[in-house]
Amino acid sequence: MTDAVPQTLEAAVRRDPAKIFPVSWDQFHRDSRALAWRLSGAGPFEAIVCITRGGLVPAAIVARELGIKLIETVGVSSYTGTAQGEITVLKPVADSIVALGGGQGARVLLVDDLVDTGKTAKVVRELVPRAHLATVYAKPMGRPLVDTFITEVSQDTWIYFPWDTGLAFQ
Repeated sequence: MTDAVPQTLEAAVRRDPAKIFPVSWDQFHRDSRALAWRLSGAGPFEAIVCITRGGLVPAAIVARELGIKLIETVGVSSYTGTAQGEITVLKPVADSIVALGGGQGARVLLVDDLVDTGKTAKVVRELVPRAHLATVYAKPMGRPLVDTFITEVSQDTWIYFPWDTGLAFQ
């Protein structure tokens, strides 16, 4: 990822149309359901921990598809605007969740929208080292830290998630 990320989809298209990946709500829902289907053979999982904020939406879809009702969050901050910076844990995983499956998070499913450089994934894995990490999208630098994902994109691709974009009158 570059330090100077375009602020609008139009600016990104002018810069390098091959390096953007806009994702609609429909596509993200389909990809999140596909992630759940792929995970159905990897469990059973007793709980989901969604990595906020990007992991909230896919975790809700995966939880519904897999019938998991125990949902927890881990709050991690890694971006200031569009630049990735220092990783800060804002809210750790509850001790009761880490203790599942004999301790260290076994039988816990971690869910995020994307693994980019892997910095966030590494920090969260330290909190629950035996958990299964799943993301909807993966970039090459972070991919080795993920157990399950749906779509890989190049490291220099910028994904525009549906919650980051909106309809505009042309």
